[in-house]
Amino acid sequence: MTGSVLSGFRLLQSSTAAMLRPLEGALRAAGPSLLFGFRLWVSVSLAFYAAFWLQLSNPFWAGASAAIVCQPQLGASLRKGWFRMLGTFVGAVVSVVLIACFPQDRVLFLVALALWAAACAFVATLLRNFASYAASLAGYTAAIIAGDLLGTVGGVDANAAFMLAVTRATEICLGIGCAGIVLAGTDFGGARRRLATLFAELAGDVTAGLTGTLATGTTGTEFRDMQTVQRELDRRVIALDPIVDQALGESSEIRYYAPVLQRAVEGLFSALVGWHAVASHLATLPHNEPHQEAAAVLKNLPQELRSAPEPGAAARWLAGPEAVHRIYQTAIPPLTALPAETPSLRLLADKTAEAFAGIAHALDGLALLVADPARPALRPGRDRLHVPDWLPALVSAGRTFVTIVTVSLFWVVTGWPGGGLAMTFAAIATLLLAPRFEETYGVAVLFVIAAILDLILSAIVAFAVLPGLPTHTFVAFSLIMGVCLVPMGTLLRAARQPWQVGLLTPMTMVFVPILQPTNPETYDTLQFYNIALAIVAGLGAAALSFRLLPPLSPAFRARRLLTLTLRDLRRLAKRPTQSDWERRVIGRLAAMPNEVAPLLRAQLLATLSVGSEIVYLLHSAHQFDLGANLGAALEALAEGSSKSAIVHLSRLDEVLATERAQGPGTRDVLRARAAILGVSQALATHAAFFDAGAPR
Repeated sequence: MTGSVLSGFRLLQSSTAAMLRPLEGALRAAGPSLLFGFRLWVSVSLAFYAAFWLQLSNPFWAGASAAIVCQPQLGASLRKGWFRMLGTFVGAVVSVVLIACFPQDRVLFLVALALWAAACAFVATLLRNFASYAASLAGYTAAIIAGDLLGTVGGVDANAAFMLAVTRATEICLGIGCAGIVLAGTDFGGARRRLATLFAELAGDVTAGLTGTLATGTTGTEFRDMQTVQRELDRRVIALDPIVDQALGESSEIRYYAPVLQRAVEGLFSALVGWHAVASHLATLPHNEPHQEAAAVLKNLPQELRSAPEPGAAARWLAGPEAVHRIYQTAIPPLTALPAETPSLRLLADKTAEAFAGIAHALDGLALLVADPARPALRPGRDRLHVPDWLPALVSAGRTFVTIVTVSLFWVVTGWPGGGLAMTFAAIATLLLAPRFEETYGVAVLFVIAAILDLILSAIVAFAVLPGLPTHTFVAFSLIMGVCLVPMGTLLRAARQPWQVGLLTPMTMVFVPILQPTNPETYDTLQFYNIALAIVAGLGAAALSFRLLPPLSPAFRARRLLTLTLRDLRRLAKRPTQSDWERRVIGRLAAMPNEVAPLLRAQLLATLSVGSEIVYLLHSAHQFDLGANLGAALEALAEGSSKSAIVHLSRLDEVLATERAQGPGTRDVLRARAAILGVSQALATHAAFFDAGAPR
């Protein structure tokens, strides 16, 4: 009898465990998302508690700032918080300056405010990540303060300007500080490890592609397939940029070596450029020659690099980055010293060496992240900002100016009490979305939908839940906020589709400004709906502005980038003074839309290669007395005559070939001839592009 009971109990226990196992797995999977929801709630609650205790005039800005700064990644939150403080300070100072300049003239004040916001949109479009966010914030912080300073018809209250700016800046910085404390105390961050993993995976994938190209040669079909693979790798390298910013936010020692990480990203781009040059060259060779020359290069590589990395190699690279770095470093000297008999083989060896050198730079970044942070001997100097194209920034500035002026004019003419808040949120949306290029109208519409959903939720909380509480204690208020914010944060952390992120992000941002909690709580229905309508109207005006003045299309931006790069190449041919040629064009490669055809990307890579080879030939001109033939070739290239340039380059190659002899200069002669060959092949392959828009 006892044995039957025990066996039945064990059977029930095992069946219950089997039933609960899926639930346990679901809870474990939802754990990080749920934890972020609680962090969001605690951050906002702490900000409200501090703002209520300090008796600030508009405590909801502290809560809203905490919600905005709170991000699923620790590094992103801390980095965003610092830049938000910087932007808030600048915006507050500018608002006071504008009031001082136009104390009695509301029209000039509003125009000046619109001009400042346009300038911030311009800078935000030029910069990236959280630096871009700081520029946006400097613009709409001034709009926030201006909206409170102006009366119902736009009258300037100059006497309250300074204290209001200090109060708003205090409220915003208080929210930032509360969110930073909560996140730093509950999240140890993982961006550093995640970035190191991505560096290892990308380095391995580029190595696999390059060695695969050398091992098999390249036919026309294989070259097209390789372009597809390279485009995906380009996208993944570009996606490293925000993760680098997150890693910088988590670690001050990593932040000190930020240029090393930037060089690592550029190294991956250089490796892709070298791989593309190898494949392009092999595709132009006659039958059997690609395999012979590729085999000669492979034979000079270390055994570890003669085939694609094995599965799981990234994990081993993370464990010992220094050993892997030494392998790539030892691969470069044999390639540069390869006793090539032809310019073709010399070109192939040099481009392979350039690719491995780029991967070695990426491994420097990997070693910095997972090994000794002091490994780089010197900290590189600060990089010069390279702007791929000024036109998108000008479009963003123009859109922001027109939107703010239009909403301000409507406010002044109608005397609508909510006009100031509508102008503020129109500025917020246009400035926040200014750096985006794709689907801005759709994202702006999601902002409006999110505001409407927040309006419904806030109305329920403000008029159905809060008045029914037995006591208006902060604990009860905080619990109500948690019921709303925890699900929002959980869903945002778990979101995978772009539309989900685009909807849930503004919901966490706009919920608190619509609810506008005060201490003590007030229940003014007319004021609540006037505020809510102003926020929805402002976001709707911003969405309409993106519909009427959309960002430049991906195809148009790609053509602009190609045109600007070709213009710079012709300037380089006329006046060889651009010492930062490669970095400038790599910046344009990073800005190239992912949707463009592979041909346009190949043309940009070809232009980069041609410019780099020209720089090398110009540096070698005095050594080989290239003189007239090189000058004639560059003049033809500058005039858009690739056929004539190829003829002059062919004559130059003949001159160098006659000077070839056994001696110390043989390798340099072959390297110059290889550069000539690379330029000639690129001009012949993309003649229509290099001749486009030529002066006649």
